[in-house]
Amino acid sequence: MSSAVIARTRFSVLDRSRIRAGRPPGEALRDTVALAREAEALGYHRFWVSEHHGVPGVAGSAPTVLAAAVAGATRTIRVGTGGVMLPNHRPLVVAEQFGVLESLFPGRIDMGLGRSVGFTDGVRKALGRGKGDAEDFAAQLGELLGWFAGTSPTGVRARPAEGLRVPPFVLAMGEGARIAARAGLPLVIGDLRGREKMLRGIDEYRSLFRPSAWAAEPYVVVSGTIAVAGTQEEARRLLVPEAWAMAYSRTHGTFPPLVDAREVAARTMTAKERDRYEASLAGHVAGTPEQVAHRLERVLKETGAAEVLVTTSTYDRAALLDSYRRLAALFAAGG
Repeated sequence: MSSAVIARTRFSVLDRSRIRAGRPPGEALRDTVALAREAEALGYHRFWVSEHHGVPGVAGSAPTVLAAAVAGATRTIRVGTGGVMLPNHRPLVVAEQFGVLESLFPGRIDMGLGRSVGFTDGVRKALGRGKGDAEDFAAQLGELLGWFAGTSPTGVRARPAEGLRVPPFVLAMGEGARIAARAGLPLVIGDLRGREKMLRGIDEYRSLFRPSAWAAEPYVVVSGTIAVAGTQEEARRLLVPEAWAMAYSRTHGTFPPLVDAREVAARTMTAKERDRYEASLAGHVAGTPEQVAHRLERVLKETGAAEVLVTTSTYDRAALLDSYRRLAALFAAGG
């Protein structure tokens, strides 16, 4: 099977270090590093890690630390963050962290940046942040990039960041996409289920884009869940643990560790849980290799994206790796 549009697209991985029920959080971090090695061997372009604070189901709370572990365990794949939530940090410290990463692993580090603050009021309070801090994202972004360029009006120099080129990406929808466009930065936009909203964001980004020292033209990365298996049912089973976690978080206010798909199937759900669960299962790019190739072609033609960032999580690590292998066979087959 071959597809010209899939073959010319970069495919990358964002792993959120999802904790599995009954297993220690440290195992999730080690699983992330192991998956990075596999992704590199399979030909994926980048491997990114995420930032979440105080979330029972996610071990990845320090993305630059985890990125260092990933980069140290790999040789060629680009490594970065999807993303560092800039409102949670001082831009100088972020610049220093990425300067250290780029100095240790030259030419391989990406700086993915988001504008979200903590998931709950308690987390935001613990971080010393409020919802309004996201409104300062454009200024924070400008300050951060200034540390690399050596243009800070403070007279302070960011060491070892100053003078280094660490490609910045903005993870965004809505206002964040407009900020990315005005700053002339690549955009990472999701997710694949909300196609109309995604297309509006991409169109606005392209129309408002201003060339910069970082990017001469718009660069769009679309992100979302992709599950590939031998049958449609097996692919759906891959989606079940994360769909249940999403449904649980929406009905109970906390995002839990992943449980086995069989445990989810055996649950008696409330009507509200069932509605949320079914909604969380719907709309992903999932199925057999043939089905996924067809759906991916459509996504890529609609969005004109240069890259796909795959964000799939599931309880069964062997099935997850098999999905990434099957997807890699699709983009390798077209080349």
